[in-house]
Amino acid sequence: MREKICTFSGIHISPADPRPEEICIEDIAHALSLMTRANGHFPVFYSVAQHSLDCAAMAQAEGRSSREVLACLLHDASEAYLSDITRPVKGCLPEYRRIEQVLQEMIYEKYLIAPPTEREREIVKRMDDTCLYYEFEHFTGEKLFDVAPQAAVLPEYRECPMREVEKKFLALFEKLMAQTVQEDGVRTDQ
Repeated sequence: MREKICTFSGIHISPADPRPEEICIEDIAHALSLMTRANGHFPVFYSVAQHSLDCAAMAQAEGRSSREVLACLLHDASEAYLSDITRPVKGCLPEYRRIEQVLQEMIYEKYLIAPPTEREREIVKRMDDTCLYYEFEHFTGEKLFDVAPQAAVLPEYRECPMREVEKKFLALFEKLMAQTVQEDGVRTDQ
């Protein structure tokens, strides 16, 4: 039997044994907009969805393709079904990382048509690390790396209502999907 969770949209999904048809962008946007970064240890509510929007904005500011920006927007999408776990803890959970990777790849394949290339993965990782660095510097004063990463643009770190963030996430997703179709000429069902 597949253990399932019920999502915001009413879809039931087994995070450990997902099916593409169970993945829904509205569920991703909603859940990530309610999930805090840093396990809730920032002084204000700052969501995973805000972080994802910031990663996408940094990629856009660098002039990245719509597909690369979309990959940045979706890079934490699996957390909508699994939860956000801090890096130090995640490193101790190999089975969680395996489940996360399977689910994240399925999300990428559903919305990006094909898995990200190594180059695209490097871009996503760099944007994610850059956002992580500046989030911690802004909210805690801590510098996580010896050398500050280059950023084409820095986000405005402010507490945002979750519904506003959810709407921004969905609007950017739709825009990037349309642009990716124009650039690549292919789109699957959402």
